[in-house]
Amino acid sequence: MKKRKNIQQKTKKDDAPVTLGDMINQDLFKQLKDKQQELKAAETKKAEEEEARKREERRLREKNKSFEELLNENQMNWKDFK
Repeated sequence: MKKRKNIQQKTKKDDAPVTLGDMINQDLFKQLKDKQQELKAAETKKAEEEEARKREERRLREKNKSFEELLNENQMNWKDFK
């Protein structure tokens, strides 16, 4: 009876899922983590640059609007001021 309990206990301990971190070398794991951080930083930087470009585009578009476009965008009724 004791042997069966020991065997059952050992199999329960061995049934724990093996993770990828357990299987690979620690140096390789560290390199992968560093690469992941680099990619996240690059993605963040790219998103910030894209946002800055869009803001600049909007600013230039607003700057170059004609008087007619500005008048059409205005919600005021100009006939009231005649």
